[in-house]
Parts: sequence; C-alpha cells; structure tokens
Amino acid sequence: MNALFKVHGISKNYGGVRALNDIDLTVGRGEIRGMIGPNGAGKSTFIDVVSGRTSGDGAVFLDGVDLSGKSIQERRLSGMSRSFQRTSIFPEMKIGKQLGLATYAFGDSNLMEVTESLGLANVLDRKASEVGYGEQRRLDLALTLIGKPKILLLDEPAAGLSHEDSMVLADHVMKIAKHMNVPVIIVEHDMDIIFRICDSVTVLETGKKLAEGTPDEVRQNPAVKSAYLGSMA
Repeated sequence: MNALFKVHGISKNYGGVRALNDIDLTVGRGEIRGMIGPNGAGKSTFIDVVSGRTSGDGAVFLDGVDLSGKSIQERRLSGMSRSFQRTSIFPEMKIGKQLGLATYAFGDSNLMEVTESLGLANVLDRKASEVGYGEQRRLDLALTLIGKPKILLLDEPAAGLSHEDSMVLADHVMKIAKHMNVPVIIVEHDMDIIFRICDSVTVLETGKKLAEGTPDEVRQNPAVKSAYLGSMA
C-alpha cells in the first residue's frame, strides 16, 4: 500500500475514562476507510484528536509530514480536511459565495472541479436554505474539498438524509476518492454506506480496535457480529 496517512498510538482520556486506547491506522491514496462501532466506541473522538480539534496522545503523519502538536489551522493548510455531524454551511448565503470564500485561503482553487463533481454547478446562485437537505450535505462536503486536501475525515456525512440521498452522497464520496486519489476516513452508522463504498473497515469498541479488514472480512467476523452488527451482518 502507498500509505499517505499514518497515525500511531492515538489515545484520549476524559478524566478516568479511556476514550481511545492506542489506535494505529494506515490509509493509502484513494482508499476509503470506514470506521464503525457502537455509540461511545470512540469514533468521533478519534476524528477530533487526529484533526487537532481536541488534545490527545499519539503521532499523526500526512504525506510524510509529522502533524502531531499542530493546530487545526496548520493541519488544514497541510492538507487535512474534515466535516462534522452537523453541517457548517450558512443557510442565508448563496452557495457560490460560500464556496468562493472557502477558496480565499488557498491560492490554487479547484472550485469548478468540486462543484461539477458534486452536482452543485446549477445551484451556485441559490441560498443554501433554498435547496434540499441532500444538496446542503453535498455543499458541506464541497467545502471540505476546497484547496485539494490530501485526506478527508468525514464524521457521519449522511446524518439526517433519506436512504436515497444517502446513497447519492455515498457515490459522490466514492467517485471523489478514486478520481482525486484522496484517502477518506468515514465515520458512519449507516451500514449500507459502509459496505457500499469502503475498501477497508476499522471497528472500535470502548476505545479499542476490535477488528479491521475488508468489508466482507469485518461483516463475517464473529466478534463484530456479537458486539455490533448482529442481524445486520
């Protein structure tokens, strides 16, 4: 694997609670890595620590550069981009203006490529509040892609979407990863998305890595079935 992104020993304590316990992860170019587990397993905490939103222990490397100890802004400018469970869009601002403002920090804008790849080219003159929630979610994803990031960290990007819109968004994520050759780590409760687009899956339970492998391997893992998937497997 041509590993672009590596983390080692990612750990996080909240008082006496061990939220993350020595998580190692390697993701290659264009790879989509799903991260699943029960509520409280540490998935979003992992994204927060890796992106610099919250403090934690461990090393973070992106394209050979050590980002450990760097701020959120420094990590973003180094190529790490993330989304949140709730969209970070401005409802009363036109979609094109929001994307234009996002390009301000980056000299090399990929705005046209992003809007076309996410099907937003025809709604740039509309306010975000005037389009459907599926398009708002795609706008949120578009904002993470401005500046040609080297990795995407997506925290439940399909939250609140219908099944149909979730599948549309999932297909967009898959096309982006392969076309732009950018790795994606996606935290998601929707197993249809995980098993549809992911090349590999990491399963967390109480802050520890329970299993890791291809979607089929994870789906058939007895420990995963018992702890999480159950009848969904």
